[in-house]
Amino acid sequence: MKVRLRNPERELEVPGPALVSVVLERLGINRESVLVIRNGTIVPGDERVEDDESIEVRPVISGGAG
Repeated sequence: MKVRLRNPERELEVPGPALVSVVLERLGINRESVLVIRNGTIVPGDERVEDDESIEVRPVISGGAG
């Protein structure tokens, strides 16, 4: 599967199929620090991603008025 990462922006090939949580673990990414998006929809950690699919991993950004 194709995995597009942000900060720094890059694209990786990861063997699939695999659960989102397993993909992130393989990449050494903390699940709580990112959002995983497939076709414009947030994907939960227990969802399976097929080998021919693409996902995007974006860091969670928080903030607000002080």
